[in-house]
Amino acid sequence: MDIHRLLIFCKVIELQSFTKAAEVLGLTQPTVSEHLRALEELVGEKLVDRPGRQILPTPAGKVLYKYALEIIQLRDKAVQAIGKFKGDLSGSLHLGASTIPGTYILPRLVGTFKACCPSIQIAVRMGGSGEIVKKILDGEVEFGIIGAKWDEKKILFEQIYSDELVLAVYKGHPWQGRDCVAVSELQGEPFVLREGSSGTRMVTARALESVGFSPSLLNVVAEMGSTEAVREAIKARIGVSIISRHAVCEDIERGSLHAPALQHLRIRRPFFLAQRKNRELSPLCCAFLEHLKTERSLKIASEIAGHIFDA
Repeated sequence: MDIHRLLIFCKVIELQSFTKAAEVLGLTQPTVSEHLRALEELVGEKLVDRPGRQILPTPAGKVLYKYALEIIQLRDKAVQAIGKFKGDLSGSLHLGASTIPGTYILPRLVGTFKACCPSIQIAVRMGGSGEIVKKILDGEVEFGIIGAKWDEKKILFEQIYSDELVLAVYKGHPWQGRDCVAVSELQGEPFVLREGSSGTRMVTARALESVGFSPSLLNVVAEMGSTEAVREAIKARIGVSIISRHAVCEDIERGSLHAPALQHLRIRRPFFLAQRKNRELSPLCCAFLEHLKTERSLKIASEIAGHIFDA
């Protein structure tokens, strides 16, 4: 079974399009179609359905996709292992991240890592924490950095970063000039939430419940699929929200948003490194994780030194 054909098949499934797969792979659409036809003849099963413009895997296609991913990843591991043996890491790394680490933490780490290994390619798949856990289980990414633990026994979680969630209100809101807002005042206030699979939403709900406030009392006027969308919704006066300080720190400094403290409630949350248990990581992934943890240790050491100096 030709690995190149398996790679083309996986791209068609992932992008749900022959045209998009052809563009990504640098091939023509007829070439992609011919490779898929040849693969279907080889296995003796139809692998994709075409309901309308969308391309979806058949039951046989779902089975093959799972094993095709494993075959491609094993090939990549072999190539990376030889590269590491020769002292030259190369290849591709696919990792996942929820919105905040994917937007504010990983870009710098990817940049410093690529400075040391310029021949590598790193693809960051972003989504809600639940989406990233699913991608890890499906083998689409080797690990993820997410904002909430999920009840999934096949995933190993390790706390690696932290964040603070703050109440953010738009300029001109009645709470703009206040230093503190009681949690009970959130009831009835137009409120913007992240989508259901979001770690931010899960952590917010747990924090409110911890002080006796049911999230069902929130007057939810909009649900957004990203932190940036929530931020823009607040600025557009759609409602207030509880959001990562990372996302709004510049707006707060400029005065376009205000973050009054929630009385008797400070919401801090960890970010977790999530990996599939008992899955051997590629050499490139191991090297990136080592880089990530080294950078984190240096940052912690710098912060401790800064506190000592200030004292």
